[in-house]
Amino acid sequence: MTPFSETSFYQGDRHTYRRVAIVGALFCLAFVEISFSLRPPQAEDTRVAVKADRLLRTAGQVPRAN
Repeated sequence: MTPFSETSFYQGDRHTYRRVAIVGALFCLAFVEISFSLRPPQAEDTRVAVKADRLLRTAGQVPRAN
């Protein structure tokens, strides 16, 4: 925390602070936009938990003896 006698960046030059904040927000938005645009397409597989479904269906059954 800065003492009261020292001025912070925001108090010293509000116009520059606002410009830096806006440019930072624009870079952040650009990064998010680029990240979403470069994301690989999602698979349309609706059978995500096939193994879990099989385990639940066979739970409690005696294993086969070949």
